[in-house]
Amino acid sequence: MKKTLIAAVLMALGTSAFAQEKTEGFQFTTVKENPITSIKNQNRSGTCWAFSSLSFFEAELIRMGKGEYDLCEMYLAHKTYEDRAKASVRMHGDVSFSQGGSFYDAVYCMKNYGMIPQDAMPQPGTLYGDTLPNHNELFAIAESYVNAIAKGSQKQLSPVWFNGLNAIYDTYLGKVPEKFTHNGKEYTPKSYMESLGLNMNDYISLTSYTHHPFYEQFVIEVQDNWRWGLSYNLPLDEFMETMDYAVKNGYTFAWGSDVSETGFTRDGIAVCPDAEKGADLTGSDMARWTGMSATDKRRELTSRPMPEIEVTQEMRQKAYDNWETTDDHGMLIYGIAKDQTGKEYFMVKNSWGESGKYKGIWYASKAFVAYKTMNILIHKNAVPKKIAKKLGL
Repeated sequence: MKKTLIAAVLMALGTSAFAQEKTEGFQFTTVKENPITSIKNQNRSGTCWAFSSLSFFEAELIRMGKGEYDLCEMYLAHKTYEDRAKASVRMHGDVSFSQGGSFYDAVYCMKNYGMIPQDAMPQPGTLYGDTLPNHNELFAIAESYVNAIAKGSQKQLSPVWFNGLNAIYDTYLGKVPEKFTHNGKEYTPKSYMESLGLNMNDYISLTSYTHHPFYEQFVIEVQDNWRWGLSYNLPLDEFMETMDYAVKNGYTFAWGSDVSETGFTRDGIAVCPDAEKGADLTGSDMARWTGMSATDKRRELTSRPMPEIEVTQEMRQKAYDNWETTDDHGMLIYGIAKDQTGKEYFMVKNSWGESGKYKGIWYASKAFVAYKTMNILIHKNAVPKKIAKKLGL
């Protein structure tokens, strides 16, 4: 009897320890999930803006009842890089030329040039013996070419400088088709765009900063916003309210954020842990905590739900003003989930392939989104009516 009791206690303790081990880390439960297309991989290319923008429009087509589409990121990249090179040359290099872009590049190109399906151009990477895009060599050549023209000593440009640049794009990305056949029907990029039924005038950019008036539009001052796309400016609480409302009412949105923040892990988590409060909950004495490396502290604070900082409008502004927040990555927000403590997170589709613990999906806490969002691209009907009225929509 005594041995049986001891065995039972040991078994219970073992089961408890096992259960504790099993529940370590983040445990998510989906609250709302809107349909999206499959995870893609931008690989070694600075085209997150193209992947996230087209992921958004693909999700919009699903929402509109049009089914699943696979739109062509390299078409969007080709047309945008053409325009950015022309702008850089026209401004003698004062408009930067790089791989980056903005959500407005997608809106502008689709509105003015059209769109094509993925199979109307070569699959990314295949023209140079790869299976995924790798633009390192492309931009080593293209940047040198554009800078030589834009910042050169020549008094007059030849009429063929752009032809040479376009040949570089064609070599690495593939030629942009004037016509193509898809599912047995012939299209041009513009006629294919018309067939999608997407109205680019329905899409707006939103942000939240104090150096411009609220409820008005302004140009976010970052290098990759080289087309000077406008964003409506909202107070932070209404900015967050709009995101929450959109997802809960069946909408997705393209999300521009800063993933260089230490709370954005490579294992599918994006949080803003409060280091002081977190240290009290890690089970570490202060001597051990203060002796830990920055990497170990980061791992500790992002390994499971922890207290997070209280994000304010002033904090957002300071991080933007001092360059702590940059527009370094575009993704797609499509759902809301809760962790085991009841805290809500946005569900994020990334473009790094099926990487991380959640196979290409990230869970971004609302504190992280409030602090590190540069802007979002969203359907104007996804904005709550009382807020839309303030914006004049």
